[in-house]
Amino acid sequence: MKNVLLNVARFLVGILFIFSGLIKANDPLGLSYKMQEFFDVWHMPAFNHYTLVLAVVMIIFEIVAGVAVLLGWRMQLFGWLLLLLILFFSFLTGYAVLSGKIRECGCFGDCIPLQAMGSFIKDLMLLALIIFLFVYRKKIRPLLSKNASILILAFSLILSFSVQWYALQYLPFIDCLPYKTGANIPEKMKPPVGSIPDSTVIHFVYEKNNKQVEYSANDLPADFDDSYKFIKRYDKLIRKGNAEPAIKDFSLGSASGNDSTSQILDRPRFKMILFSRNFPETNPEWNKPFSVLYTLCKSKNIPVYFVTANRGEADAYLAANNLSAEIPVFTCDATAIKTAARADPTIYLLKKGTILNKWSYAALESAIPDLSQLSIQSTLPPDIEGQPRDSLKMEK
Repeated sequence: MKNVLLNVARFLVGILFIFSGLIKANDPLGLSYKMQEFFDVWHMPAFNHYTLVLAVVMIIFEIVAGVAVLLGWRMQLFGWLLLLLILFFSFLTGYAVLSGKIRECGCFGDCIPLQAMGSFIKDLMLLALIIFLFVYRKKIRPLLSKNASILILAFSLILSFSVQWYALQYLPFIDCLPYKTGANIPEKMKPPVGSIPDSTVIHFVYEKNNKQVEYSANDLPADFDDSYKFIKRYDKLIRKGNAEPAIKDFSLGSASGNDSTSQILDRPRFKMILFSRNFPETNPEWNKPFSVLYTLCKSKNIPVYFVTANRGEADAYLAANNLSAEIPVFTCDATAIKTAARADPTIYLLKKGTILNKWSYAALESAIPDLSQLSIQSTLPPDIEGQPRDSLKMEK
């Protein structure tokens, strides 16, 4: 009976670790950003520079450890490693629950979002299984020979690294983010249909006899008079709803400071938007294919925009490439850009707010045949073509 339980526990732990690792391998930058969220909460921003490396290594270890458990290979070593890892994970999810500062822990990436409490319960269940395996680790026998096990483990290591490399270069295999191809950005910025908004009640804070007292609009005291000094009014949350849009904090600010989001997205024309998190650190290999792509867009009257969190960096890049007068630059929240551009930079082809396609910097050449098939859009009116680059009239 004990052997049966050991095999069941080993199977559950191994499969769960492999599954969790592969989901995160699909989007290692997502795990990197989640690590940054923890480091920011702990006031340790210096570690943010190393989160991508840490994420890649953690994902590889998670997959390899899962395979090792399934094979029963060197359980004396992996028993300790798994125990230490699940204790660390339990600490992270427990902290997220108790502190309330982190809503999701990223255990299964963005494809299967788990709230902090769900992640904590999952880790406690895994902890129980791993403790059971750890106690009886000497009784676990390898399924295959030593050479066969090493070969499978080496393959899993190479596979886990290759999947992450591809995702970082060419975008995730499976896009679980709200900016996936086919999504309509303006619609994603609205609360889901049938969602329930937060329930709030207006509360008033007054000072009476040097003490602050609080009342709702329907709960004022019978002796309420001018002796109550008004302090503030606020909306007190009674019930948390689920009316949160999939896309938040997405707005495109022009050089003049105007919110140009709807003016850009709602126009029924093809348009290209290049999202970049950090222009000085972008891969220079994209410059040449982008130049070809931009020339093709000009020939088809497809407007091109740059979206970044730092206008100065974009302006400097455009000036260095003699494009300052041709490509408008808009600013957007850095977190929104991180979500929209998993590769830096990422280019979107949109029409009326719908994402028709998108390409990473490493795949820009593959965008050229797709754009070549698009019909030429109507010529821009002469009185509009000469507008300054932060003007949006060019899209009429």
